[in-house]
Amino acid sequence: MGAAYLDGTDLDSHDVAVAKLRAEYSALPDGSPVRLAKPTSNLFRFRDPTGAPGLDVSRFGAVLSVDPDGGFAEVGGMTTYENLVHATLPHGLMPFVVPQLKTITLGGAVAGLGIESSSFRNGLPHESVLEMDVLTGAGEIITATPDGEHADLFHGFPNSYGTLGYTVRLKIELETVAPYVALRQVRFHDLRELESTLARIVTEKIYDGERVDYLDGVVFTADESYLTLGRQTDDPGPVSDYTDMDIYYRSIQHDAGQPKRDRLTIHDYLWRWDTDWFWCSRAFGTQNPKIRRFWPKRYRRSSFYWKLIALDHRYHIGDRLEARQGNPPRERVVQDIEVPVERTADFVEWFLRDIPIEPLWLCPLRLRDTGDAAASGRPWPLYPLEPNRTYVNVGFWSAVPTVAGQQDGAANRAIEQTVTEVDGHKSLYSDSYYGEDEFAALYGGESYTELKKRYDPDQRLLDLYSKAVQRK
Repeated sequence: MGAAYLDGTDLDSHDVAVAKLRAEYSALPDGSPVRLAKPTSNLFRFRDPTGAPGLDVSRFGAVLSVDPDGGFAEVGGMTTYENLVHATLPHGLMPFVVPQLKTITLGGAVAGLGIESSSFRNGLPHESVLEMDVLTGAGEIITATPDGEHADLFHGFPNSYGTLGYTVRLKIELETVAPYVALRQVRFHDLRELESTLARIVTEKIYDGERVDYLDGVVFTADESYLTLGRQTDDPGPVSDYTDMDIYYRSIQHDAGQPKRDRLTIHDYLWRWDTDWFWCSRAFGTQNPKIRRFWPKRYRRSSFYWKLIALDHRYHIGDRLEARQGNPPRERVVQDIEVPVERTADFVEWFLRDIPIEPLWLCPLRLRDTGDAAASGRPWPLYPLEPNRTYVNVGFWSAVPTVAGQQDGAANRAIEQTVTEVDGHKSLYSDSYYGEDEFAALYGGESYTELKKRYDPDQRLLDLYSKAVQRK
């Protein structure tokens, strides 16, 4: 069986769309800001509207083809993972890493990084990319591959956040997947024990005699934390549903003793976090049974909650409500960071002591081991993780009260400092406060400068520091 073309899209019409995009880009006046016109976002770096028209990239939201025999797919850069998984699961296939939220796009996950519970064995989304077509800042369409003429762009694109160009097509590897995931929720009373157990599972990929295909965790308090171990299975049987009244993250909790078991379809496992945006839906009352019963299912998804957050940011609704109660404004602390596994407990203990946010999400990752010594651990200079080293992503998404007299972004600045002290990294999808020299040392430095000179010589696109670091 050859490649199956989908969505009424073929490569000829895709080429026409590419030509139109290049023409639109060329028609922009010199010096005018360049941005994408897209209906959704998963970024928390809010910027005031520029009024400038955006490039129409809606034509690049289709899955072009799925090749079940070859184990790969060709995908438009604006294709959401929701649509991508919808196309691949009927073939018993899925991307190597499927980020947790449905409207994350493949191009966004490659340019801005992504992670999920398969990352301890499959790395990050960009590591399963075979080739990609990029509209560069110079207005050219370039095909970048790991070993070709533009290998520097291929390796430098991850974590560039659209400052080198935009992907219009990606060819990615797919892996075979079973229809169900059997879960074990293992409780810990001690963060050090959780850390050592997690490190061992990453290495052995087994726990208590059972294979582990997926691994993540939740910290509720210093003495209540969990690892969730997932195993693919063909065995039929009853499955849970967390799209209705039951809430997934609450299902994890149980008293100490034997691990709690659960089962989901692979589809529902992939989107288990999306219905309640992890646990952030509680800010809108959606977890209250009296409200949840009448909250339409179509609005129980991360993309809708994000729109509510954007409205809050625009009209300062939350701060106004706090002011009515005599409370200070709140500082948004929405971040994902990575720390070496051996510093996980150190960081989490500090966080729970100094930053009043809970729960926390944990997700281990390693750069993908392909079995090819030349390919494994290839350098990704804009987000330089070490090969053969385990890291743990810690995610926390809430707000904390501001304190009079403290520096703007005090909590986020403290997090950045602590992450650097434990030899970690911070994703750039949200507020950042680094100075220019520190930022360059952490995110590519001279490698990024050379990429910018080659692929955006006229500086049509923002540079990474200007785009990622919050300015007042």
